Amino acid sequence: MLHRLFTAFALVLLGLPAAARCTGDNYLDQLSTQDKAALAAATADIPYGHGILWDATKGDQRITVIGTMHIFDARLEAIREKVKDQVQSADLVMLEATLEDQENLQQMIVTDPSILFITEGPTLPDLLDAETWALISAAAKARSIPSFMAAKMQPWYLSIMLSIPPCATQDMFNGALGLDHMIMQDAAAAGVPTQSVESMMTIFEIFKGDPIDEQVDMLRINLLAPETQQQLFVAMLDRYFAGDVATLWEMSRVVMENTPGLSSEEAAESFATFEQSLLIDRNRAWMPVIRDAAGQHDDIVIAVGAAHLMGKSGVLQFLQDEGWTLNPLR
Repeated sequence: MLHRLFTAFALVLLGLPAAARCTGDNYLDQLSTQDKAALAAATADIPYGHGILWDATKGDQRITVIGTMHIFDARLEAIREKVKDQVQSADLVMLEATLEDQENLQQMIVTDPSILFITEGPTLPDLLDAETWALISAAAKARSIPSFMAAKMQPWYLSIMLSIPPCATQDMFNGALGLDHMIMQDAAAAGVPTQSVESMMTIFEIFKGDPIDEQVDMLRINLLAPETQQQLFVAMLDRYFAGDVATLWEMSRVVMENTPGLSSEEAAESFATFEQSLLIDRNRAWMPVIRDAAGQHDDIVIAVGAAHLMGKSGVLQFLQDEGWTLNPLR
């Protein structure tokens, strides 16, 4: 399946690495009148489609829900300050991955590099025609990835890296920290414990599940023009700081529908599978973890990728279904 075509774009929403050095034209401004109308219609009735900071209460219990992006942007400091008191007074902070999880993952990659790299069998130059590999190698070089390293990356992993525009890679490689890291730092400073809502390996298992030939197909198609990638990131940041999560997410559906080589039926099917595996299934799996934590603590902060908050199968709707009263903080 090609349902992970715009993986990096979505991963930014879900809390994984990207950066905010991209400026310039906004992808949304380039849309046709028809696409703009379709986007407006698609977002009109999405539950909790607007807002990245929420307060959930049930009796004397409280959950502060924060929609994050794992990027560095100076504008994040204002959000950090707005939630700092809640973070530092909480009994527990829940995230997609704690600092301990990330350190453990780094150790796992050292001991088992096959998590991200091809360790046996043909490498990517062997699996691709010479012309395609030349394009991929050049795209990798533009992102400071040497061709010898790109050749050994798992296709799904390289596809993610190539989905991040060159304008964004420098901050990423420099380890620029996003809102989730800021929240972890504030929690640590106050001695507040942290807990992950899922195994750090969950996201890797989702991507590695595709057969190698389908991963290679994804890699071929993922060579978007750099200017398009940059426009997407500009739009993403604009909508995030406006709190317009629904438009931010549905924009990725429009991008997929406009992808050359994909029919409208293929695009719809691919996006539905993509949404199911990366958002809906994970949201459902998180709820027993959240429910258990709420049973042990009266004041919790949940900081997860912004796209997880919205929709009929979003974290906020699930909390409402379980009797929590929700009010926007921003």
